Amino acid sequence: MNIANKISTFRILSVPFFIACLVYYTPDRQFLRILALVIFILGVISDGLDGFIARKAKLQSKAGLILDPLGDKLLLMSAFIFLSPISRLALKFPLWVSFIVISRDIIIIMGAVVIYMVKQSIDVHPTKWGKLTTTFQMFSVVCLLLQYELAVFIWWIAVIFTVISGIDYVKRGFKILYALDNRRLNN
Repeated sequence: MNIANKISTFRILSVPFFIACLVYYTPDRQFLRILALVIFILGVISDGLDGFIARKAKLQSKAGLILDPLGDKLLLMSAFIFLSPISRLALKFPLWVSFIVISRDIIIIMGAVVIYMVKQSIDVHPTKWGKLTTTFQMFSVVCLLLQYELAVFIWWIAVIFTVISGIDYVKRGFKILYALDNRRLNN
């Protein structure tokens, strides 16, 4: 368990506290919205920090390949679930925004499981579309927690990148599976 993995684990363990702040938030408890924002920003910082440390110190590990994306998915999916219409915030994600973001992540996770089952290994590398998606999703959550009207514009950009990256990941997944099938047919 290297330092990068410990940082990823911190992000995963912070998710229940983030969710609790959003669940127990009411307009007369603004401190919970601010605490949720602080926890989310720490999660965003830890996402960049664990990757930077892993690359610079050459601490990349199999555990890190699972923990880092797991931390990202848990933090972002919980944000899009608990900042949707069930939220008590004035400005919240419309249900369709949360549905698109969460559906993409579920499709990616299911695809990764299928590839792992077929290939018995998986090589996880985010694409430029995936990085842009994560950046705008995180930015839209921060804007929403700050209750900035700009959040509407940002979540539209996040949705566009979410759809583009989802299509890109599905195409990449099919290429991997077709390459495996072709190798088996040629052997």
